[in-house]
Amino acid sequence: MRARPAGVQIVQFNRETTNALTIRSCEPGRIRVGETWYTQNLIVAPDRVIEPWAAHHPAQVTPQTLHHALELEPEILLIGTGSAYVMCDVELIGALARQGIGAEVMDTAAACRTFNVLVHEQRAVVAALFNC
Repeated sequence: MRARPAGVQIVQFNRETTNALTIRSCEPGRIRVGETWYTQNLIVAPDRVIEPWAAHHPAQVTPQTLHHALELEPEILLIGTGSAYVMCDVELIGALARQGIGAEVMDTAAACRTFNVLVHEQRAVVAALFNC
């Protein structure tokens, strides 16, 4: 066995396994969650997919259009606005914050990547995604 130089640390990486759903791909016109492709707007949680999501445009997202997502009691809600970032109503973000829900608005590809990171951190996250 070789001696380790002073101050050198050994870091071991372990592969985490989880039964949670992850978003595997986001392409123009479709999103792949697990092994299933979706072509409509959808809501994704670590344990389920709700589709179609009845919202029509990111600027029109309201607590009512997010009803199914909010029923899942997320601590973080990601709103993916499609292929480009679209500002959501500032009042909506404030209303969610008053309920103790952190909301982040970004393009859908970024929301998909962020969702996966938060799922692997075992955070209570839900993503409401407009298809790209």
